[in-house]
Amino acid sequence: MLDIRTDPITGPSAWYGDELQVDRAWQVGLEAAHIAELERALSCVHRRGLTPAQISAKDFPLPKLAPLFNRIVEELRDGRGFACVRDFPVTEHSLQDLEIMYWGFCAHIGTGLTQNGDAGLIHYVTDGKLRPNQGRRGVGFPQETKLHIDLTDIVALLCVRQAPDDPPSRVASSMTVYNELLKRSPNALARLYEGFEWDRMDEHGVDEAPSSGYRIPLFSQKDGVVSCQYNRNWMIKAAERNGYVLSDEDTSTLDLIDEIARECCFEFPFQPGDIQFCNNYTVLHGRPAHAVVEDERRKRLLMRIWLDILNVRPFFDDAIVRYGNGRHGQIGWSAADLLAGRNLQERPRRADGAVVIAT
Repeated sequence: MLDIRTDPITGPSAWYGDELQVDRAWQVGLEAAHIAELERALSCVHRRGLTPAQISAKDFPLPKLAPLFNRIVEELRDGRGFACVRDFPVTEHSLQDLEIMYWGFCAHIGTGLTQNGDAGLIHYVTDGKLRPNQGRRGVGFPQETKLHIDLTDIVALLCVRQAPDDPPSRVASSMTVYNELLKRSPNALARLYEGFEWDRMDEHGVDEAPSSGYRIPLFSQKDGVVSCQYNRNWMIKAAERNGYVLSDEDTSTLDLIDEIARECCFEFPFQPGDIQFCNNYTVLHGRPAHAVVEDERRKRLLMRIWLDILNVRPFFDDAIVRYGNGRHGQIGWSAADLLAGRNLQERPRRADGAVVIAT
């Protein structure tokens, strides 16, 4: 029997967009002392000749920023699941230096993980020349990005350059989506708890199946704590790859989820120097379409880092809910894994195909 939560989710993780419009506690601006500290840490890294993969929090000391990091982690783990940092110094530095500063900054929040078939730790979100190998994923293209989650605990996006028509960013509470489903379509929850297979978008290893082979619950819960895993495109692609289509009932339910998420979302300006952080178990993120830009120097350019954080939340099955869609091929390895060559070894898996994570 599925253990389905049937009462509404309460607390700060269940919010509506108009609430974030009024209460701006989710955002914080960097001060001159913070930026000076970032500059000093960058100079230290240069003197030591470290690459981002070699940089830990200890290698990039930011003591004045410690209260801000604590606030971000608390907000992500126990609060709204969303935070935004303003005024990161993007215009004063080369992309190479920005990678170092951004990676060092995020190292104080969690453990960075690889994101694509090239084992990239920092992913350029763009449709320009800096776009990395990303299999069949449609990351960075001008069309609308519907509200979804990424494949690790936290997604961090740094805006280096925004598109000329200045598209906003969107976030929505998947916990609010859950509450609205309880009102509008409670009978759909059992199917969502059963979950859907996810495609691996041609970024699986040679020893791995091209789709998960097991269902990842769209909603699940342990000890009353609900977690969401929703990326409609990856679910549809898995069905197509395996020779079937989602049922009309499933399609209607996913349409309702998209509708609720759009109704309840918060839309905000996302400018150069902004970093948005989202807890992928409680927050969906996306954006509207923007105009196509031909000039490479004016194309939208973000840097993305995927993070795992300690004690993010309880899961009924970590292997499926936390790691079930983000541990395949060269995706989901830490910098320490890369330096030790563990990404070149076959991942151990359970009988059901779920990856075994060493503790």
